[in-house]
This record gives sequence, structure tokens and C-alpha cells, in this order.
Amino acid sequence: MISAIVLAAGEGKRFGGTKQIERLRGKPLVQYAVDAAAEAGIEDVVVVVGHDAERVRATVELPFGARVVVNDRYAEGQSTSLAAGLRELDVASAAAILLLADQPGIAARHLRSLIETFDDLGRGAEILRIRFRDGPGPAMLARDVWEEAMSLAGDVGARALFDADPARVRWVPFDEKAPPDVDRVADLERALRSSRA
Repeated sequence: MISAIVLAAGEGKRFGGTKQIERLRGKPLVQYAVDAAAEAGIEDVVVVVGHDAERVRATVELPFGARVVVNDRYAEGQSTSLAAGLRELDVASAAAILLLADQPGIAARHLRSLIETFDDLGRGAEILRIRFRDGPGPAMLARDVWEEAMSLAGDVGARALFDADPARVRWVPFDEKAPPDVDRVADLERALRSSRA
């Protein structure tokens, strides 16, 4: 079994509020990650909320098998949300794909590529990460590294594992530009304009 963690606990400081619930093309930003996981066939999906938890929980529509976990320590940084998500995963899960609630351009085909590569590599796939032409994308952590990931502290995510030992990462290349993040209001406005074009 493969799992997915949607990290949706942040305060959205650069955005100026709870961007996870802002709507793009008729649905909230957080829903894009949940839908991509479901469309990729991932049945074990955990959405980690924290800041404005009840509004985010009320906004997201969960497919069968998905659930929400509240990270009360979200203000201590992304590492606490990653740990909260990993602790909630199914005991049968072999690996977890990490998704952010502000990347609506990440699609099911990207996640399926990670899953297929993981299946092909077997135990050689400790850490997988998508590489777009202009930067990295979502990552996948095998169960063997979950304990290490849960020991991270502060406002760091799994990237701290990649940076500490780049040789551990197996890259999954995509010959396309990285889908833009929605970090600021201007990013959302730009995405809205492009969706109308």
C-alpha cells in the first residue's frame, strides 16, 4: 500500500491568511492535492490541518479512506505536521507521498510516476523525488526513513533529509516546467487569469 500526506496546516503568512481554502476553478486549493492522490489510486490519504483547522476541515471533501488529523503544534513548523501525518498512516503502508496544499498543478500522473518507480526499484527506493526542468516536485518516503523524518524539528520538511545526503534521493524526471506554487495573493490571481485564458 502507498499512502499520501497532504500538508495543509500552515498559516499562509506570505499569502495573508488561510490560502488552503481559497478557491481556484471552483474548488479550494487543498482539494487539488486530495483529488490528485485519489485519482492516482492512493486509498490511504491523510490531510494534516492546524491553523484555522475547522475551516480547512469543513472545506475539504474527502474520498473513501481519507481522513483529517489536527496538528496542534503546527506553529512549531512543518516538521511537526510531517510527523503528525506519518504517525497516522496505515500500518500496511510501504511509502508515503508528500503533497502541499498550495500546488494545484500537481496531478495524478505525477504521483503515479512516483509509485511506478517505487515499485520498480523495490528496496532501492528509500527517497524518491520528482525533478521538473526548473526544480524539484513532490517527494516519496519509504517506511524505512519515516522514523528519521519524524525526528526532524523546526520549520523544515522532508527537504532536510534530501539536503543532508543528496545521494539518498532517486530522481523521477519530468520534461516540463514545475507547476507554480500559490504563495501569495498575486500567485492565485495569476492562476485564476490563466484558467480563464
